[in-house]
Formats: sequence, C-alpha cells, structure tokens
Amino acid sequence: MSSQISLAKNSKVVSTDELSKLKDSSLFRTEAFVDGKWVKAASGKTFDVKDPGTREKIGSVTDMDASDVRKAIDAGNTAFESWKKTTAKQRAALLRKWYDLIIENKDDLARILTLEGGKPLIEATGEVLYGASFIEWFGEEAKRVYGDVVPSPVANSRMVVMKQPVGVAGVITPYNFPNAMITRKVGAALAAGCTVVVRPAHETPYSALALCELAQRAGIPPGVINVVTCSGENTPEVGRELTTNPAIRKVSFTGSTPVGKMLMEQASSTMKKVSFELGGNAPFIVFDDADLQIAAENLLACKFRNSGQTCVCANRVYVHEAVYDEFVDKFVSLVKQKLKVGHGLDEGTTFGPIITERGLAKVEDQLKRAVNSGAQVIFGGKRPSLNVSGQFFEPTVLVNVSDDVPMSCEETFGPLCPIYKFQSEEEVLRRANNVPVGLAGYFFSRDIGRIFRVAEALQVGMVGVNVGNVSSEVSPFGGIKESGVGREGSRYGIEEYLNIKLLNIAF
Repeated sequence: MSSQISLAKNSKVVSTDELSKLKDSSLFRTEAFVDGKWVKAASGKTFDVKDPGTREKIGSVTDMDASDVRKAIDAGNTAFESWKKTTAKQRAALLRKWYDLIIENKDDLARILTLEGGKPLIEATGEVLYGASFIEWFGEEAKRVYGDVVPSPVANSRMVVMKQPVGVAGVITPYNFPNAMITRKVGAALAAGCTVVVRPAHETPYSALALCELAQRAGIPPGVINVVTCSGENTPEVGRELTTNPAIRKVSFTGSTPVGKMLMEQASSTMKKVSFELGGNAPFIVFDDADLQIAAENLLACKFRNSGQTCVCANRVYVHEAVYDEFVDKFVSLVKQKLKVGHGLDEGTTFGPIITERGLAKVEDQLKRAVNSGAQVIFGGKRPSLNVSGQFFEPTVLVNVSDDVPMSCEETFGPLCPIYKFQSEEEVLRRANNVPVGLAGYFFSRDIGRIFRVAEALQVGMVGVNVGNVSSEVSPFGGIKESGVGREGSRYGIEEYLNIKLLNIAF
C-alpha cells in the first residue's frame, strides 16, 4: 500500500498576520480575568504561547502564581454570596446572552482556537458550536433543579430535600479542547449557582480569555467567572492552591490519570467535591457482521479527530479475522482520500499538528517500540515534509501490533492507529477490558443480541454502537475505573455542582 500523504494547499502561515484577520480584535486578550477586571500577575511575569503549526510565538500571557490565585478565589467567594441568591430564571437569561454572543463571534473564536491549538479551522468552528451548546443546555437546566418531598415516618413532621450550590469551583482544563472543556464545566457551575476560578492549559489560554470577554458583555457579574493563566512552571503551585484552598468547595479536572490522582489526593485534604474526567484507551471493535464502510468512516473520525488528541478517540482497533483484510483496505483508502495534512488555517486542511512537543515525542516513541516488536506500518509513520516547522506527524496505520507494546496498553493521544485481529466475542472482550481505564468504547455489529451483550460487558462509561461519537450536551460524559469520577453534560452534569440538604420539619 502507498504511504503517500495528502498535503493541504498554501502550507505557509504566519500567526501574527492571522490575528489581524479577527473581526473583533478585543477578543484576543493577554491578561488574566479576575473580579470582572483584566489584570496582570503581581510579579509582572508573562509566558509565551506558540502556534503548534508553525512554532511561532502568538503572544505573551499573564503568568500567575499561587498568591494571585488566592485573590481570584477571594473574588469568587465574595461573588458567590450574591450569585447563589439569584433565581434560576435570572441565571438562565444571562447564560442565554452568553450563548448568543458565542454564536455571534464563532468565526473569531475558531480562528483563535486554531492558532493556539492547531486543529483545522472547520474542526475548531465545530468545537466552538459544541462548546456553546453546553452554555445553552445548562442555562435551560438551571430551571429544572428540583428537590423532593419525602414521606415522613412520623405523623407530625415533613421531610423536604433541597439542592443548593456547592460554592466556589476550581476548574482545571486541558489543551485539546480549550473552548468546550471550559463551557462544559463552567456552564453547569454557573447554572447551579456556583462561581468559578478557571485555570486553562498554558498551551491554550486565549480561548478561555475570549470567553471571559463575551461573558462580561453578557452581563455576568464580576467575580462569578475568574480565569487565572499561568506557565507550565507555575502550574503545580496554581493547581495545588485550587485543590487545597478551603474556600474552594469543588474541583473539576480534565486531564491525565496520573495528574488526576495527584489532584484528587490534594483535594482530599479539605474533602472537596470532585469530578475528574481522566485518560482513556478506547477499544474500537468491528465484528464480522458489521457494515464495514460505516465502521471505516466512523473510525476515521473517531481516531483522527484533532489528530488523535482526544480522550475518547479509538486507541485499539480490533477487527474480526474474517473481514480484517477488507476492512483495512477500506480504512486506508479513506485515510488517503479524506485527510489533508497542513496548518489549521490553510485551505483544505483536515489534519493538523500535535499540540505539544512532549506529545509528538510520545507518538514517535510508541511507534518505534511497536515497530521494534514486529508491527508493520502500512500508511504514514513519519513527520511530513511541509513548508512550516510545526509539530506535525502523519496519520499512521499499523498492523501486526503486539498486545504488549505501550501503544496497546497506554493512551497514545496522537495519530497512531493499530489494527488487531480477533477470532471470538469472548476473546475481544477480554482484550478490550484488559486495561486499568474505562472511558469510552465502540463496536460495530448488526446482531441485536450481540449488541446488548457487548455493550453491557465493555468496562467503560460510554459505549458507541455503530457510531464513533458518544458526546453531546445532552449525554452524560465520563468514565469508570481509572478514567475518573462524576459526569459532565446532560441533566446529570449540573448535579456535580449541587449539595443535597434535608429539612426535617416537626410541628
């Protein structure tokens, strides 16, 4: 099979020139947002943010430390006293205004996202719309936070269950979805009546700051949303402040399992409420009765969305031996036809760079170990030749991969697609579940009995049956085992920011 990679047109982009194309330049902010004001760090320090598609500097952002974060927490704590007393209808109206402004400015938000995160512009626009859907959804859910009246065992008493906002929430978000991971958490928190202090990833802070600008325009009061930006160097102390400060009563984190374990241990010092969405290692199973074309098309999107940098992307692809060769041919053909490597703002790009140097090195290391153990690369497998010096790696398909190499056991978070053979349902379930994490899983079959058996047997929090996408604002997002605790999105997501209080009233 040919490993020729398609390249997008016009593969030379200058990030600073692209900033001048924003319709509203005030959305590109470089200072932190605390108590309704744009502020610098007390130290005056900043850090640089680079475009992963060119490795060029986009700009410099305020570099806060723990002392700065304490001020933001104080602002959130003060604002909470009044925000929690607003009615659900008032909060819903403000969230609706924020949603409308996000939609109105989606093109600028997408351009900012592509510059800092690298994903193709069409994909970035999709993320902005996806992110906005959580603001809309939770604004509507605010009015549906219902309590209960519990029948009392005593004749002269009544029991009422109330739900109240937890308090100030510390929100720590990753670099791969710099817009949607914030809106999915902050939308729920604000709808519940909580205030937030957000620490966005240092690789992608601009999307968070642009959202603050729009939230301020929507009329969300000072101190309700606070965003503290910091460098990688200051990240540990900022995270520690958010997880140990007693004024923070809830921590929401999306990121790797090792970091999640550390933050959870820190948060336990004050028994904070937590919801953690951590690493995954999603199996993608194609049974012999599957529609192979549909399965291949869904694998293309599931595996290579954001260049494989999603926690729910297919990490291990298991195909029944009876249809293995046919499926591999169909899938590789789609990769050749559909994926165009290039800078996210270049015409025709559908496949962008790896966001971090560390992530690129991990991809290359996993590939090398797999090949040294006998795996065969049938498509891709190297850094492409482009006219820019960005962090690109070709979409790569492998066969004959051992179950014992890191690619088979660890989350890749990059564009490597290993395809394995299997013989039986029992065998593939054993192999699919043989990992410590359990976020998402996918399988393709037209046997109704098998659909229920396999869906129930997969040890994951989300299952896609004949589809490679499990996420929307209405669906509960989260995993089991070492993939975290709690759920985001859906009617369950707002519960993560609420306390239950019992009133036992005697008369």
